[in-house]
Amino acid sequence: MLDLIRNLKARWRAGANTELPIAVPVVPAEQTSSIDPRMCGLEDAVKSGWFLQESDELIKGFQIRAADVFLDFGCGAGGATAFAAQRGAHVIFSDIERAKVDALAQRLQSSAARCIQPLVGDDRLALEDACATKIVCMEVLEHVEAPEKIMAELVRVGKSGAQYLLTVPAPESEHLQRSFAPPAYFDKPNHITVFSNEQFARLVEGAGLVIERRDQWGFYWVMWMSLYWACEKAAGNQQTGAVHDQLTPPYHPLLNAWADLWHQFINLPGGVEAKHALDGVLPKTQVIIARKR
Repeated sequence: MLDLIRNLKARWRAGANTELPIAVPVVPAEQTSSIDPRMCGLEDAVKSGWFLQESDELIKGFQIRAADVFLDFGCGAGGATAFAAQRGAHVIFSDIERAKVDALAQRLQSSAARCIQPLVGDDRLALEDACATKIVCMEVLEHVEAPEKIMAELVRVGKSGAQYLLTVPAPESEHLQRSFAPPAYFDKPNHITVFSNEQFARLVEGAGLVIERRDQWGFYWVMWMSLYWACEKAAGNQQTGAVHDQLTPPYHPLLNAWADLWHQFINLPGGVEAKHALDGVLPKTQVIIARKR
């Protein structure tokens, strides 16, 4: 079964009309239980190598220790910062939205972080040169008009040997979303740049960083988002503004059904291996781990 799934990537790129030859067992209704789509997404992330509690790795290959000075640029809700705070690191987190920064600062007051340093701003950080050892910038660069400027600032504040965790949406996902999402999805302040794998690598290396590892994941979220936009369109609720702020529960039953199905699928024997193959065919996110010389 896994060999057939792995062949799907080559056939997708060749433009074949491909169907996935997997027979998923039918689970009787009395054996099923609804899972929150966000919790399913977290489970999927962990199976992709994220939030590894025992090894203190935010993602495989990106370990955080108490001695680290951790910077989360564009922190949003702060999942990455919270993970670093649990390890006792000095955490610095920034966002252009003060409400998000304030909420995260309040959330971390009782954490194990040895220092909490909130910042509000966009492309200029109120930090001294070479102050951070671990730097995260996830799902931010696609939103800005000058990603090179952001990268230069992140490199400025990193110490020699600092490690960087950088992510942007995968081009496969973005191209598919054009068939489902409203035009606002690709307008400012949303996704104004679609990075090919090569463009993303050039951006990182052009800033002076050395790429250590690349990864991709998120088939679950590609399908979830496609279904989300389809449901919104059917209901006449297509957003025209800040689309990401609207992705809150309660969700359409179809989205809950997809989460239930995916949860069952990845917990089948061989399900994790199949998930990784599908992540390679249609990833939501491309990941680069890099280091400053």
